[in-house]
Amino acid sequence: MNVLLNKWYKNHALIYKILLFLLTTLFIVYLFPKTGKFRYSFEKGKPWQSENLYAPFNFAIKKSQEEIENEQIDIRKTSPVFFEVDPAIKDVVLNDYLTAFNRTFADSIYISTQNTSLYKSGRSLIDRLFDNGVLDTEYSFNKDRPVNLVFDNQIQKELVFNDLFQIGSLRPTIEIHFGSDISVNDKNRMISLFFDIIKPNVSLNNILTDKTLEEELLKVSLTRGSIEKDQLIISKGQVVEEEQFAVLDSLKSEYESQVWNTANYNWVLVAYTLLVALALLMLLLFLRKYRLEVFLNNTKVTFIFFNIVLMIFLTTLVINYNSQYIYIVPLCILPLVLKAFFDARLGLFAHVLTVLLLGFIVPNSYEYMFLQIIAGIVTILTVSELYKRANLFISVGQITFIYIIAYFAFFVIHEGQVANLKWETFGLFILCGLATLFVQPLIYIYEKIFGLVSDVSLLELSDTNTKLLKELSNRAPGTFHHSLNVANLAEASANEIGANAMLVRVGALYHDIGKMNNPTFYTENQSNGINPHEELSNKESAGIIIDHVIQGIEIAKKNNLPDRVIDFIRTHHGTSLVYYFYMKEKSINEEDVNIEDFSYPGPKPFSKETAILMMCDSVEAASKSLKEPTSTKINDFVENIVTKQMESGQFLNANITFKEIQSIKKVLKHKLANIYHLRIEYPE
Repeated sequence: MNVLLNKWYKNHALIYKILLFLLTTLFIVYLFPKTGKFRYSFEKGKPWQSENLYAPFNFAIKKSQEEIENEQIDIRKTSPVFFEVDPAIKDVVLNDYLTAFNRTFADSIYISTQNTSLYKSGRSLIDRLFDNGVLDTEYSFNKDRPVNLVFDNQIQKELVFNDLFQIGSLRPTIEIHFGSDISVNDKNRMISLFFDIIKPNVSLNNILTDKTLEEELLKVSLTRGSIEKDQLIISKGQVVEEEQFAVLDSLKSEYESQVWNTANYNWVLVAYTLLVALALLMLLLFLRKYRLEVFLNNTKVTFIFFNIVLMIFLTTLVINYNSQYIYIVPLCILPLVLKAFFDARLGLFAHVLTVLLLGFIVPNSYEYMFLQIIAGIVTILTVSELYKRANLFISVGQITFIYIIAYFAFFVIHEGQVANLKWETFGLFILCGLATLFVQPLIYIYEKIFGLVSDVSLLELSDTNTKLLKELSNRAPGTFHHSLNVANLAEASANEIGANAMLVRVGALYHDIGKMNNPTFYTENQSNGINPHEELSNKESAGIIIDHVIQGIEIAKKNNLPDRVIDFIRTHHGTSLVYYFYMKEKSINEEDVNIEDFSYPGPKPFSKETAILMMCDSVEAASKSLKEPTSTKINDFVENIVTKQMESGQFLNANITFKEIQSIKKVLKHKLANIYHLRIEYPE
């Protein structure tokens, strides 16, 4: 059991990476579409570029959304409307008519004769009005709309809406009915009488009407016609007309839905898993081969995987909502963030892999992938010194411009014209550019969550008014001045060979903070002529000098300095000797000298930046011993120091070339010549 636990403990970092790899793969596959992917791409009005296409199985031709909507509109216009009829109201109206007629014409000749022509004419009008029914309110139905009259929950009469009588047309109906057969005064009396007695007996039955409409809408067929297996759908080079487009679109939908039964779907999942795993494996292999420091740090690997998953997740959300807004996702944030925390090559590599994975789920995948890869390359090439806000705005503007140019080119290729150019897509690119500016606060958030450091934080650390640097300047002013000189030399050297100038400057400012504990043991801080080393043995003196590295690391961690800065403290002396005390001890006791007692513990520099600091630190410190410096002396001085470091193998672990070392030596010679330049002696 103990053996097993020991193995787990020794390999816990590798086990974590395997679990992270598997979980990330499964989550990305979960986000992918749960169907197969149609292998052909096509557009209406464009030639069919693939081989002759035959139907692989029987399938129905789908109606377009426009066709379905038109049918639904027709059904809404022609679906029957149901009205409830109250037959008792007519009897009430007839009784009211008799009473009202006798009262209205009490002073006329009609009162004594209810069987007169006027009374009978009014009675016939009431029969006509209530023959189909009088509506209770105004309705906006079409006059030819079918109507069913319901008596006691049973349909007893079918007619059209125009057959029903509306109260609003009562006056003209009465005037037409009586015409010129009676006097104007009698006609007005009859109009007033009818307005008093006529009551509606027909009202809309909403429940039955809506139910019938819903049933009719459900009967709308979503297909029209069918295609038989092995039937030719389209030939190579044939233009995709509207009919062929409908057939191809139907085949695509059928292929991505019904074709994938449970067995096939499982195979699709396996295939997706293999491809996603392959892409993520390439990323891990890249880190293992070219970014070993990142690979060994589980936090950094998690950070990279998290950003890839985040971009895929956001893109999936947008596609599920509306794929037309796909270009609003600021995918270029990914290379920006990775470049800010790591380097450009890693940022571009991860960006390309992410775009390849998104190619499985986005429409027009080739166009999307081309645009995003080009934008990612532009991001890497243009964004430098992200801590300068102007640089970010300029780069985002360039990225947006590249998006617009590339999209315009694709549109012209597909359409052959610019008349139907979708200007709203350009607006999406602009919104994408504005969203990309969110990278600044996002970097700050990532620094707090993952404990990483970017150039933005390095800029803050480079301020000499920070608490730690002010303490260094107060307690060890000579060391502080030395650190400033080294920082200037290192920054100039880094700019010369394209290294991270901000990182090496910050590393130089903090590399000797361990000397704060015993400042008087270092010559740059000895201002009173007293040297405490005179009271110590050579071995003790060497131990104190060597300890400033360990003490510097402790101070840095206590003040929460980033690991990238602490690396400079660890490596700025590598495994070199405290040469002065070693030679002094050797002169006293030549045979019994343990070289390890006079050697720094290391490690050796493992990057261009840490190698630059070692060279600049050694040259600047030793330059104080130059007497009557000349150009020749400075050249030989720099050559000797750097050559000695190379011969002792201090740069073997750093990815720095001989050519770059030569360039750094030129910068150091030039800078020292400027510092120690000779002036003309002016007469007193």
